[in-house]
Amino acid sequence: MTDVSGRWALVTGASRGIGFLAAECLARHGCNLILHSRREEHLDKIVKATTACSVQVCTVAAELSNITDMEDMLRCIDGMGVPVDIVLNNAGMQIAYRHEPLLTPASDYEQSFWVNTIAPMMITYHFLPAMVRRGFGRIVNTTSGIRNDPYQAGYSASKAALDKVTVDLAGLYDGTDVMINLTDPGWCRTDLGGPHAPNSPESSLPGVLIGVFLDDKRSGRCFAAPDFHGMTLPQAVAFAQKATSL
Repeated sequence: MTDVSGRWALVTGASRGIGFLAAECLARHGCNLILHSRREEHLDKIVKATTACSVQVCTVAAELSNITDMEDMLRCIDGMGVPVDIVLNNAGMQIAYRHEPLLTPASDYEQSFWVNTIAPMMITYHFLPAMVRRGFGRIVNTTSGIRNDPYQAGYSASKAALDKVTVDLAGLYDGTDVMINLTDPGWCRTDLGGPHAPNSPESSLPGVLIGVFLDDKRSGRCFAAPDFHGMTLPQAVAFAQKATSL
């Protein structure tokens, strides 16, 4: 299992929900954090929770649907002078549930793709070269298992596109210690998932972080968090490394 103590991780969408819980878990394992939200003041609670674990914590703010905002954020992180070894692209947008799918506006696709596909891939491309030079990296992109739902077409299409580009890119690094994988948290009661979702946000752990802690040099997999619910992190890692169909 990978030891993340002393390493630096960027967690997008860290102010609440699954991103908040994932950041807490990383901090408990000694990982230093760069925490992202749309507004830095939204990060006050998670900063307090993670600094209590005696790790270093920095914050950045950006609207990921705005390319200038995102590029400014990346320059800010570069200016910190720390090696970003882990990226958890957790931030996402469910733009709308359209009861009349044939009236889905083009803007649903445009906004969904910016946040759910383009932003995580631009972040991925930005940090990959330095990871390769150092010989270590973990990138985990958060997807969704949603299928056959034309009422959320922009969201589901943007996540399907993220799956495609992530897996395609991962093939270039399979067999190295720069690992790129996907995670599907399941349908959780978050601001994105809504109050009627069947699963608690806590059920997503440790599954959403499996791709961070694996050390088997395999890329291009998708880890469904519910498959690991109730396991300890070491148990989940051992289960994932033995599986051949993930």
